[in-house]
Amino acid sequence: PGEILSPTQPCPVKPPPLVPHSLSSEDAWGITPVDRGSCRKKFEALRNDGIYTPPTLQGSLMYPGNAGGSNWGSVAVDPERQILIANVSVLPFAVTLLPGESFEQARRENPGVEIAPQKGTPYAMRREVVLSPLGVPCNPPPWGTLAAVDLRSGEIRWQVRLGTIRDITPIPLPIKLGTPNVGGPLVTGSGLVFIGAAMDDYLRAFDIESGEELWKARLPAGGQATPMSYRVRPGGKQYVVIAAGGHGRGGTRLGDFIIAFALRD
Repeated sequence: PGEILSPTQPCPVKPPPLVPHSLSSEDAWGITPVDRGSCRKKFEALRNDGIYTPPTLQGSLMYPGNAGGSNWGSVAVDPERQILIANVSVLPFAVTLLPGESFEQARRENPGVEIAPQKGTPYAMRREVVLSPLGVPCNPPPWGTLAAVDLRSGEIRWQVRLGTIRDITPIPLPIKLGTPNVGGPLVTGSGLVFIGAAMDDYLRAFDIESGEELWKARLPAGGQATPMSYRVRPGGKQYVVIAAGGHGRGGTRLGDFIIAFALRD
């Protein structure tokens, strides 16, 4: 009470948004008609004024959600080609304010759900991905992409789906719908983009000029980390290494691995 929202926010002219900024109940998506109907009802129950909808006691749609667009893995830049590479997630979140006095009870009754105090306010907060009964996001895929932005022109050069649903569904289907992703990309001087990040257990390499997937290798656990590259000595063989530890909240395969690959000359 008493807070006043700004009617506008600064909007960059370039580059264009890498993720959509609007979502309605008519956009609800699901594997089955029952799935879609459930998602539609969930969207209709949430306040949805667009990208800057404030959190409410009713529950508000946050889209893009707090997991992205771009996340903590950040971006990679090729200074010679003047290309920026960004991986982004596209997920709807529901944010609901709770009376502050109900915080402890709500947390006890909802294990595994993000419920947090909002110190200095009379509220607590509940925040969760809007999922269908089958556990897939309620917005249309792709749920994750990899994009290249031309830093000279400000235009998007290419944008491709990142990841398959192989490791997040009961049946291992290698369908490239694009998945949420946690971790960032690496760019080499030869024009390769290496990235894990997606919710399947792969490290991939893409062509920085075209976005074509050139290579992938299976990891023993989720690659939710940013890879790095190194040489042992000047002029020596170049390696790419990634921590394959998985992601507890993301539900990927957990492990304790450091995996290195050698680049061919």
